[in-house]
Amino acid sequence: MNVDRLFRDRGTLFWVLNIAGWTGYTLAAWLGALAHEKPESYVQVILVTAVTGLLLTVPMRLFYRRLWSRSMLPLVIGALGMSYVFALGWTWLENSLYWDWVKDGWRPEHWADYVGGVTGSFYILLCWSGLYFGIRYYQQLQEQTEQTLKATSAAHQAQLKMLRYQLNPHFLFNTLNAISTLILDGANKTANEAVSRLSDFLRYTLDNDPMSRVTLGSELDALDLYLEIEKVRFGDRLIVDKSIEDKAQAALVPSLILQPIIENAIKYAISPSEEGGTLRISARVQQDTLMLKLSDTGPGLGNGDSGQKSSGVGLKNTRERLQQLYGDKQAFTLAPNEPTGLTVTINLPYEVDDA
Repeated sequence: MNVDRLFRDRGTLFWVLNIAGWTGYTLAAWLGALAHEKPESYVQVILVTAVTGLLLTVPMRLFYRRLWSRSMLPLVIGALGMSYVFALGWTWLENSLYWDWVKDGWRPEHWADYVGGVTGSFYILLCWSGLYFGIRYYQQLQEQTEQTLKATSAAHQAQLKMLRYQLNPHFLFNTLNAISTLILDGANKTANEAVSRLSDFLRYTLDNDPMSRVTLGSELDALDLYLEIEKVRFGDRLIVDKSIEDKAQAALVPSLILQPIIENAIKYAISPSEEGGTLRISARVQQDTLMLKLSDTGPGLGNGDSGQKSSGVGLKNTRERLQQLYGDKQAFTLAPNEPTGLTVTINLPYEVDDA
């Protein structure tokens, strides 16, 4: 049985550990009997005593389960009292069996002799009680830790989904406005193609789990859908240049990790310029690192009101998503592009789907 599953199943764990513990007690007592050259009948006393001790721990467990939710003082008093009371009965039985089977029916003159050695029995049951509470506390601590991890994971996933689904509403507004203009101008075929591309792109954004990863090739295909929609708005003003290594195509990346960066570049680099501009997308693998670069020919950072903002929602969300998913194993940097514009560089661990 799996160890983790065993610790989750408290009933099975109780019996496995309890039987193992009393088996160890029996072996230790038997070895002691051999060392002191006790008769064979004494081994029978040991076996019956061990089985009785095992059975006594069942009501002790039930009693301790009721005490578990109490404060420390009642719990300690209850454990001490229960262990001592059961130790008295256990010792009485052990002495009686010893006198019947080993001493041929001999009986002491004073009743106190029936509970002689109760301290040893009390110590054994008290140790059993301590182990029970210790294991129970460990299980509770593990459950609380697991619940905390699940809650943290759920919050982590919710945050990633929120970041992933924060598509700029201006994108939809501008796209629909462009499609409406095409319809009014009579370019119904182009408008229909734009609607089809928009439908495919939105379906991709909804069908892909933001927690999953896709190949860079698949990510670029989705990016093409987005860029074709934008080309309906900008036409020849938007030029896209790609340079993708074959090895990089199979690299796993978070779904839609590039779209917010491209959207940011179109908003600040392409849209304000009457001449438009160029977007360059490159990907290559260097040792165990996937290196992605997205450059534009806009005004760059901090060049007046039209300057591209490094604190845009798209760039901020992308930075946070990468931090959540990869921690310190990723790098996200912004740098000026030559001669003008902005370059966004993303370095990720190079991973591929083994399947």
